[in-house]
Parts: sequence; C-alpha cells; structure tokens
Amino acid sequence: MTAHLGRRLAELVHGATAGAVTADQALSGGSLRALGLDSLGALRLIDAIDLEFGVEVDLGDGPGADTLDAITRMVAERL
Repeated sequence: MTAHLGRRLAELVHGATAGAVTADQALSGGSLRALGLDSLGALRLIDAIDLEFGVEVDLGDGPGADTLDAITRMVAERL
C-alpha cells in the first residue's frame, strides 16, 4: 500500500505544482521545496490530500517534512 500511496501522492504533487515538479522528481526523494514546491503549491497539496484521503498534513512539521517519504508516512499513519 505504501508504494501505491507514495505514487498517488507524487501525482498530487505534480498537480499541485501545475507540473513544475513531476511525479518522478517527487519520487526521487529530497525536499519538495528544493524541487519547486512553493507556498501556493503546498497549500494546494495539503487541500488535495485532505480531499482525497480525508487527512490533514503539515508540511512544515519538522525537518524533512516536505519530502514525499515523510508525507507518505504522515498520510499512512492517519488513514
């Protein structure tokens, strides 16, 4: 489930950034902000995750919280 969840979240990142960050880039690891996720994209991503999974995440919740792995863990823990 985690791999599928991570892939879906990567697709949501792609949509939230209007294509600035591809799903493959998000899956490669590292900071999504460094890849191009800006504050508006972060808000869109938070909303998309809430709409699709019914969970709230905080992308500023500690070091590394803006990585796809961290977001995947947060979502999985709240499902």
